Amino acid sequence: MTISLTGFMGCGKSSVGQRLAALLCCPFMDLDTHIEDAEGESVSRIFSSKGESYFRGKEALALNDLVSKGLGCTGAPELVLALGGGTVTSGKCAKIVHENTICIYLKASVTSLAANLSKDAPSKRPLLAKAAEQGKEAMMRQISLMLEKRVPAYMKSAHIIIDTDGKSVDEIAERIAGEIKSFHPFHACP
Repeated sequence: MTISLTGFMGCGKSSVGQRLAALLCCPFMDLDTHIEDAEGESVSRIFSSKGESYFRGKEALALNDLVSKGLGCTGAPELVLALGGGTVTSGKCAKIVHENTICIYLKASVTSLAANLSKDAPSKRPLLAKAAEQGKEAMMRQISLMLEKRVPAYMKSAHIIIDTDGKSVDEIAERIAGEIKSFHPFHACP
């Protein structure tokens, strides 16, 4: 069983995913990092040199490969996978995620996302780079616009929705572990 984490960039998928994997005694993988390792360059470089369409194609292939490896029959989590912020906006990826993982949507407000994303270098987030250079208000407007388009895909792909505002990484990971146990019983590590 693969547990996938979806949500907008900056919602905490990687941080929560690492903590959740530790709680469940299974490996953690960040899909963007996996793609960067395979391509030998950062997501932002892939976007600028080869385009979003190229990246989304590589993303679908990598996702399918990782999820198919986590389709064991033990019922125990075999992988916690942090998806990219736009992964489920692709119909092909959304279908893979919804049908082959327990998908958790980490829901965060525009204010929380902007605060988290302002800590990153603008070049790290290619779809927000221009807005980030124009200041906090421009970045919040861009996040709002992107969320408006992406939230339906997050909601449709998710099996469980967790509101992350005002919660620590540990609180979120523990809540997810509890939800997953009720959704799909298994024995976690001691």
